[in-house]
Amino acid sequence: MSKKRITLKDISKELNLAPSTISRALKDHPGISAKTKKIVKEKVDELGFTPDFIASSFRNKKTRSIGVIVPKINIHFHSLVISGIEECAYRSGYNVTIFQSQDSYKREKEIIKILHNKMVEGIIVCLAMETNNYDHFKKLEKLKVPLVFYDRIPDDLEVNKVAINDFDSAFKATEHLIKIGCRRIAHIAGLQSTGIFRARANGYLAALKKYNLPIEPGLLLETKELSYAEGVACAKNFLAQPELPDGIFCANDYTAVSVVQIFNKAHIKIPQELAVVGFSNYPISEIIEPHLSTINDRAFQMGQSATKLLISQIEEENQDIIKSQSIILKTELIIRDSSRR
Repeated sequence: MSKKRITLKDISKELNLAPSTISRALKDHPGISAKTKKIVKEKVDELGFTPDFIASSFRNKKTRSIGVIVPKINIHFHSLVISGIEECAYRSGYNVTIFQSQDSYKREKEIIKILHNKMVEGIIVCLAMETNNYDHFKKLEKLKVPLVFYDRIPDDLEVNKVAINDFDSAFKATEHLIKIGCRRIAHIAGLQSTGIFRARANGYLAALKKYNLPIEPGLLLETKELSYAEGVACAKNFLAQPELPDGIFCANDYTAVSVVQIFNKAHIKIPQELAVVGFSNYPISEIIEPHLSTINDRAFQMGQSATKLLISQIEEENQDIIKSQSIILKTELIIRDSSRR
């Protein structure tokens, strides 16, 4: 037989106090005396009373809960973003529910429905790779559900967003390779239908153009997921070319690590014969030999900023005055042995 849940009415009968008085005492209301608070706390502890937060949420129309949709938790960037979200949410008294879209448009739409049914007060999301239709987010906007995007942002929607300047970051990485003497620079790119990876490829191309270096189609290879295996395939492709690149900028660190390993096995000296720069500053960038130069994309700070922005939207009393806000975080080029000449 299940144990009966202790309620405020039970405490009220035990102490001969009004339920409202007990409720205020539990919330440390200044209008309740210290003596009454002490009596209430002792009785609550004795009977094992716990507040019914769900019922309270329905009464107040506040769940103090936010939803988060990430493509894949096992990618270091997203796990750092989640850490930033959870830390900021915890400090502000919010609970976090996390879902993975697995880069599926269909799954992303289903998660949005689930989160809305859970009555979360706002949602933080990084778009799935497959998403190019934003109707499910437009519905949330009509319902005035606060929404903040991070990293991968819808191209044609006025939305709250937190991101980095991927174009400038890629330009900076490629320019670094040029300034250390590289003249035949390759790029392992992410899926070009995704805005951030298109911006990184464009930053790479702009740097080559600025310094009057040739743009060779065979030196820009597009991948689907920027996986380690795809990086290996790209590295082998470069090795098979009649003339080897002397610099490679990769759109993430996984592919950059595979390049370092494949060229090491081929006895190509790094960085003397080939300099390599990655993107995201994953922990493996300091484990691989030589240590990998990379872009620090401020993932933890991105999570914090997205959460602060979302909570400010949630707690804004007049939802009609909410305007789309954009926060662009500065990145940092970290120069390590893979490109230090």
